[in-house]
Amino acid sequence: MSTAATILVVEDDAIVRMLIVDVLEELAFKVLEAADATQALQNIENANQVIDLMMTDWGLPGMNGKELAQEARKLRPALPILFASGYAENIELPPGMQIIGKPFSIDQLRDKVKAMLANH
Repeated sequence: MSTAATILVVEDDAIVRMLIVDVLEELAFKVLEAADATQALQNIENANQVIDLMMTDWGLPGMNGKELAQEARKLRPALPILFASGYAENIELPPGMQIIGKPFSIDQLRDKVKAMLANH
């Protein structure tokens, strides 16, 4: 990939969001931030905005991560989506969606994101 992939990070906890964004930027990704599903959908609805992967908290207030993913896929059917969750939920996800458990290490995040982008 000649240009850096763009990742949309959706996380309601400002400190957690800042840490994830910092890590992804250090890994040379371009990062967009959203504090909730409404902000995330504004990015997704912008047809001129490239988004290679969306990473979202599962437990967002209001519209949760699963609901956000369903809305995002209506607009961008092939968008890879990575859920972050503090709960060891045994859920089945559609193709192109994966989950990473919180807390996760920088290496776990890097490996998961790179694998998802490589398979897209």
